[in-house]
Amino acid sequence: MVALGPPSAAASDSRRGRRRKSRAKPMSEINVTPFVDVMLVLLIIFMVAAPLLTVGVPVELPKTAANALPQEQEEPLTITVQVDGTLSIQNTPVAAGELVPKLQAIAAERDGNKVFLRADGAVPYEQVVQVMGALNAGGFANIGLVTETGGPALDGTDG
Repeated sequence: MVALGPPSAAASDSRRGRRRKSRAKPMSEINVTPFVDVMLVLLIIFMVAAPLLTVGVPVELPKTAANALPQEQEEPLTITVQVDGTLSIQNTPVAAGELVPKLQAIAAERDGNKVFLRADGAVPYEQVVQVMGALNAGGFANIGLVTETGGPALDGTDG
């Protein structure tokens, strides 16, 4: 004969004991939340720091009212003319006589023919035009002049 009713205290204690034993097993899942948090912080740090890693030759760029050029996929080639006449390709100083051969070698390896020319505002216009001619002779027909924004416009207003 089977008695119906609440389970006995001994039966419930044995179930609880089993539950406690099963809870004592080590957890086999890995908590990835801290890993994701660290990766998001690193992503933000690199997103903020990446624009600061551009060409580092210091020059005083002239100010204009022109808008900035859109960004491209390939890292832009930058030629810098400093106030003392020193020429640099990216961050590497180059003698004036070696500029065209080095540009030809670089043009052979690159997909595009775009180059950015950064010239100090105190550099004579004649020297800037000579460098532009060397860029053209080196295989770069698409030359962008780099300036600072916020300069005066021809309509008499300051940008």
